[in-house]
Amino acid sequence: MTWDIFCTVIDNYGDIGVTWRLARQLATEHAIPVRLWVDDLRAFQLLRPDIDPALATQHLAGVEIRRWTTPMAKEVTGKLEPGEVVIEALACNLPDEFVARMALRQPAPVWLNLEYLSAEAWVAGVHGLPSPHPRLPLTKHFFMPGYTENTGGLTRESWLSARRDAFQADAAARAEFLLGLGLPAPLAGECLVSLFSYENRALPSLLRAWAADGKPVHALVPVGKALPQIAAWLGEPTPPPGAVFQCGALTLHVLPMLDLDAYDRLLWACDLNFVRGEDSFARAQFAARPLIWQAYVQDDGAHFAKLEAFLALYCAGMDAQLAEQTRTLWRAWNHETDMAALWSPLRDTLPALTAHARVWDRRLARQTDLATNLLNLCRKWLK
Repeated sequence: MTWDIFCTVIDNYGDIGVTWRLARQLATEHAIPVRLWVDDLRAFQLLRPDIDPALATQHLAGVEIRRWTTPMAKEVTGKLEPGEVVIEALACNLPDEFVARMALRQPAPVWLNLEYLSAEAWVAGVHGLPSPHPRLPLTKHFFMPGYTENTGGLTRESWLSARRDAFQADAAARAEFLLGLGLPAPLAGECLVSLFSYENRALPSLLRAWAADGKPVHALVPVGKALPQIAAWLGEPTPPPGAVFQCGALTLHVLPMLDLDAYDRLLWACDLNFVRGEDSFARAQFAARPLIWQAYVQDDGAHFAKLEAFLALYCAGMDAQLAEQTRTLWRAWNHETDMAALWSPLRDTLPALTAHARVWDRRLARQTDLATNLLNLCRKWLK
């Protein structure tokens, strides 16, 4: 099968992160010829520095990457044969010219709408539902990622657990990685935290708690939306990558935008990970480390339902007191309320949270992954 995957890059980069990981896994683990259409190659280059934004077509890790222009150039649509499988990823809309070519293909391609990840119960009911085109002889089906066997699963590479466990068991490898980011060797008793978030009114209270802690906290902040807010708290101009600030017990280190594989290792290396959106959220779960998620804010408050649905799954089987603490922390972070009094109890329970994170990761690892579920479905429909 030849696959076409379309991705619109939004300013938070999660869409291209999710889509690239899927395309790469299909190509490298399943030998699927994949064309990945991306509308902003410069943004993609921040996550994969070997991308050349000047090229209309290029190849990376077995994936053919195409620049997606609107409207699509006639020299592209006039010659292009759509793949047997076409995926519109994460609420993007396929170009009209491409859909018209799909309608001419015999047999018609499997057309899938790969939706955003959610733990909500309705996801299973929507997974696989058809949506006929109003004019053309084409039917699109919804494909829903999720945490249960009646959803599409999660994008997770076959090598991930072994590679992560080897890294986390190797103190020298961890130290070498951190040194490559310009960090000194961790201090005894230091809590290493990655902080990747949207703007958040609760952030100053968290920074104050870290600065006032009785033990050292080293916060690693990749360049992103939270950095201007952190700079305002510091009373400094927005700092460049490599900048380091000391405030009481808090050492704050600004990191450059990391490529996706380096970001995975950052999550593996830290004692606690603050993450946001979808891609970093999923990868933090696979890191088998304690995490706090900030859901993408939606005007109607729908993100709070997503938060509660995930917490119900994640906290199931936890010690009751630890589960209540986890729910309190995540709710405070997402409702943007004061975090100062919550930090010390969180730090004290990091060992228990780490043990739970490993249990949760083992549960996820037992799922059939999203790429395999996609392949199984498409093979059945294309018989």
